[in-house]
Amino acid sequence: MPSEQTEVVVLGAGPAGLTAAYLLSKAGHPVIVLEADPTYVGGISRTVEYKGFLFDIGGHRFFSKSQEVESLWKELLPADMLERPRSSRIFYRGRFFSYPLKAVEALYKLGIWESIRCVASYVKIRFSPVRDPKNFEDWVTNQFGARLFSIFFRTYTEKVWGMSCREISADWAAQRIKGLSLAKAVLTSLTPKFKNTKDRQHVVKTLIDTFRYPRRGPGMLWTATAEKIRAYGGQVVLNRTVSALLYDATAQKWNVVARSHEGQLHTFVASHVISSIPIRTLLPIVSPQVNAAALDAAGRLKYRDFITVALILIDKGTLSDNWIYIHDPSVKVGRIQNFKSWSPEMIPDPALNCYGLEYFCFAGDELWQMPDADLIRLATEELVKVGLAAHADVRDGCVIRQPKAYPVYDDEYKTHIKCVRSELARHYPNLHLVGRNGMHRYNNQDHAMMTAMLCVRNILAKKQLYDLWAVNEDAEYHEEGAAGGQDAVPS
Repeated sequence: MPSEQTEVVVLGAGPAGLTAAYLLSKAGHPVIVLEADPTYVGGISRTVEYKGFLFDIGGHRFFSKSQEVESLWKELLPADMLERPRSSRIFYRGRFFSYPLKAVEALYKLGIWESIRCVASYVKIRFSPVRDPKNFEDWVTNQFGARLFSIFFRTYTEKVWGMSCREISADWAAQRIKGLSLAKAVLTSLTPKFKNTKDRQHVVKTLIDTFRYPRRGPGMLWTATAEKIRAYGGQVVLNRTVSALLYDATAQKWNVVARSHEGQLHTFVASHVISSIPIRTLLPIVSPQVNAAALDAAGRLKYRDFITVALILIDKGTLSDNWIYIHDPSVKVGRIQNFKSWSPEMIPDPALNCYGLEYFCFAGDELWQMPDADLIRLATEELVKVGLAAHADVRDGCVIRQPKAYPVYDDEYKTHIKCVRSELARHYPNLHLVGRNGMHRYNNQDHAMMTAMLCVRNILAKKQLYDLWAVNEDAEYHEEGAAGGQDAVPS
């Protein structure tokens, strides 16, 4: 089996992998990206095409507190970003509530007695908060009160994760709802909207009212990135699933074995491997094998899987939001994307629209194994039930299954990650973990990109200037717990 020589092999062509490959190839360093998907780059940030309709695997806002990331987006796609108004709502008990919550609207729609209960619950928790909250329920209750947690957080969150809110680590809430409380949400609803993008450091991401978006979806940016990598002499190879990582400690070289869907094997020899693939997938294929504790820890990491049912329907202007959260326990759908609202260019016929109904599941469960036709039928029924369409409006549909979409933050994940990190650092100094699944961190594109950017700096410097695990959820680098400022600075 012939082998191909390079300096760096990147596993996975998602935001982290492609960012690393782009910066390396731009700096003149040989790099090869291996991607299992035979068609698309972008990972979970790809844009899928079906009969001319374009849709995301979820929705991907382009907004970052890191100016470095914002500048890189502009460099990669200088002329194709739209400025989009952010609009999202919550569907609860047959009513739509603006999200972030608007004080007057919420009070009116909940009714006077429910509103009094919500305010009383919030006041109570402010005087007697849960000390050192460990789980999602306690953390969010501290921020909003038990009543609002029950109304606006419990049902949706348990749909997403398939587990009780008391089983979900508070880390996830702190990361995804950072800086937001009932008081801040109400205050924001009563004050002028955030407009000054130069002051992005002080805005709560959850509360932004505009964002940028590629006119043909996020996949447009990652396709452009792959093209730029190739233009600089790098390679982005699709249809390659990595099956073995063989490390020669004497030569400090990796032999990376990848298999095509047709069964052909390919070997690549490199000095560094940058991995953005799931840790649970990575560790069993590393040789010499990691110790039993690390292998067991990797195997215990959990993931939530994801199905998008894209329904093509007559556009009656029913939904203007980018997306809505479905808090109604009577339907299985968790979130609905409106792709025309993300960008009109996602829809080839202005008389039509495409909604993405998102179902959270575990690979192999009943929902995951449901035939596509049955999923399309289920999505249609639930779209009608929440009042967004009539049966006759739906013209077509397709189904996309996304395994390992969300790393699960259960109460043991930190211990497992610590064990894995320790073992890899001890024996494989030139194996670098980046991105969402690569680090088992529920991050956004900008966070994933920043870990890749700092990884490349370490490789180019031939030493560890940065600890990639010190990048926080806002894509800011924190040195020993202190903010590193808007842009990353070396230690």
